[in-house]
This record gives sequence, structure tokens and C-alpha cells, in this order.
Amino acid sequence: MTSFFYRLRFNRYDLDMALSDKHLISEAESIAAGLPSLNREIEIAGNIPSEVVSQLRKAGIFHALVPREYGGAEVHPLSMIEIIKRISKADGAVGWNVMIGCTTGLIAASLSEPDARAIYGSQHGPLTVGVTAPSGVAKSVAGGYLVDGRWGWGSGAFHADWVCGGCVVHDENDEKRLSSTGSPEVWLMIFSKDQLKIENTWQVSGMKGTGSNHFSVQNAFVPDGRQVLLGMPPRNPAPLYKFSTLGLLALGVCSVSLGIGYRALEAFKELAATKIPTGSSSTLRGKYHAKMALAKATADIESADAYVRKTVETCFAAAETDKKLTSAERNRLRLAAANATLKSAEAIDALYEAGGGSSIYEENVLQRCFRDVHVTTQHIMVAKPIFEMAGKAIMTDL
Repeated sequence: MTSFFYRLRFNRYDLDMALSDKHLISEAESIAAGLPSLNREIEIAGNIPSEVVSQLRKAGIFHALVPREYGGAEVHPLSMIEIIKRISKADGAVGWNVMIGCTTGLIAASLSEPDARAIYGSQHGPLTVGVTAPSGVAKSVAGGYLVDGRWGWGSGAFHADWVCGGCVVHDENDEKRLSSTGSPEVWLMIFSKDQLKIENTWQVSGMKGTGSNHFSVQNAFVPDGRQVLLGMPPRNPAPLYKFSTLGLLALGVCSVSLGIGYRALEAFKELAATKIPTGSSSTLRGKYHAKMALAKATADIESADAYVRKTVETCFAAAETDKKLTSAERNRLRLAAANATLKSAEAIDALYEAGGGSSIYEENVLQRCFRDVHVTTQHIMVAKPIFEMAGKAIMTDL
């Protein structure tokens, strides 16, 4: 899809680190090769097989964004995108869980050294996932917090070692703790797996295999230090953590969309080579509308992918020189990610339609791509309101 050697342009990331990026991309490709044969099984089970999760752990995929001192790879954002795209192309649900596991690893850069090491250790393997939505209440008590809450979209919680949940904090007088702007502080509380109750609520149209069930905690104690205040700058000064955290989350989601898009392109070409439409004596690949749909879908996906890469390269170059990303740069990251998801969905819609009645059958990959990509479009990080936000920012820059 694109070059692996992103880091050779950047001073801090020497050859060893470039190879680390290359290693993870290679491991992702290797794991991805075995996923298409499991697509149907994963959908029926509603979760990822433990064997696949073990492969991802062993490869260090979930530690792609974890600081090096805790056994992470601290990869370039473009390498993260490539890892997620390759796995998502093979199976959207697995790609989604990889995206969640990778991006949640960013919290290691915001924890104190003892707390980060207690969770991540010094070798890759531990898996952290979570939900930032403030669906819990954390009451301040001696030595930590008591937390009650219930969160949706718990992707990967079944397999994780640690699970995060966004919470509004109440002080000893049961008053909401407010930020300097007067809004409630939202803290990401980190729970051990045994503190959770996972509910079987993931009955959905797409991304069936992600296991994104609701989870809850009741009167769960979280000690001081095992939480992160959302919006605070990370402790770790590395360029990766100077990059936009929300931008990385959005890029992770759009990488799933792009991966599914690339899978749909291949699936349509395979269908077009063999399908003879009703009333025709030749295959679909010779039809005008099929060639038009494939060409437009290819251009949409590849150009959106290129725009993401260009934007990330520009913004990460700023982070490499210790510059804080400007508001305009952060908005461009969000715009590039939202555009990639939208264009992927539009391309898949066109291919699904061009495939005719064949597209609806469970044996046809296009129907799963269609269902899965329309789950990614609903994520708040890349949903259509992002365009209004980005447009407002661009207007201001004129």
C-alpha cells in the first residue's frame, strides 16, 4: 500500500526504531493472512478468537503506541495507520479491536512511571482497552476513588487485562469536581479485569465480531495514580505524545474504514470476474457501470488515504521539532480522518450497488464490508459533524 520506512526522515527515530515499525507492520501482515478464513466464525461468535488475540499480544501489536520504556514500540503515526489498515482489510472486527488496543496504550505516556509499569510492565503483552465517555461517577475516598458506572462500546473488554472508563469525579462532599473553565472534570479510571461485569448486549448489524458489549462496575476501588485526567498533556515528552491525541484516535478509526475499503475493492474485482448478470452473455467486469464504479471507488479510497498520509507527515514533522500543533493542524487531522471514513463508505456503497443482487448474500464479502464500514461512520471521532467543525476552522483561517 505504501512505504514502511516512514521514520527515516525524522531525526529522533533512528534505524532501530524504523525496524521496529517495520517489524510490527510485517507481523500485522502475517497475522492478517490467516484472518479471511475466520471471517464467518468471528461474526457468528460475536467476538475474536482467543488464539488471534494471543497472536496480536505476542507480536506486540497492542503496544504500538506504548512508550519504549514499558516494552512498547512508540511507532510513527503512519506505521500505526498501516498496521490497522492491513488487519482491517483481512477482518474489520479484528482491525477495530487492534485500533482500540493500540490507541488505549497512549495512556501509558500520561501515568507516573510506577503506575505505568504496574499496568504495562516492561515487555509487550498486556492489553488495555476502554471508553472515554463519562458514563461513570468516581467518588473521592482515602487513597483513591470508589466508582460506579456502565459503559457501552466495550470493544475488547472480554480479552483485556485492564479496562478504562470515563468518569465525572465527585469530591468528599459529593460535589462535582470542576475544571478551571467551570465544566466537570472527566477522568479515565483504569479497572482490573476482575472488577468488571460484562453484559451480552452486542446485537448489531455490522462489526458483529468486535464483542463491543456494555460493561459495568459497582463500588469499584481505583487507587490514586491509576487514572488519567482527559485533556491533560502527557508526562512523556516524546514527539508521538506531542502529537494530537484526538487526532490519533480519529486516525485509528479511519484506518479501519480504509482497510475495509481496500478489501471491498478486491472483493468487487473477484465478483466481476465471474458473475454473468441476468440477460447478459458476458461477465460483470465488461460492463460500463461496473468499470465506472470500480474506477471511482479506487480513486476515492486511494486519494483519501493519500490525504491522510500527507496531513500526518506535515503534523508529525511539527511534533518532531518540539512544536505544539496549531489549532489548524489539529483540525486538518480530524478532517483527513473524517474524509477517509466518508470516502471509504461511499466507495463501498457504490461497489455494493454495482454488484447487484449478488452483493446481499452472506457468502459475498461485499455485504460484510457494507455493514462494517457503516459502523465506523458512526464513531464520534469521524462522524459527519466533524466536517462542520473543520469547515468553521478553515473559514477562520481565510
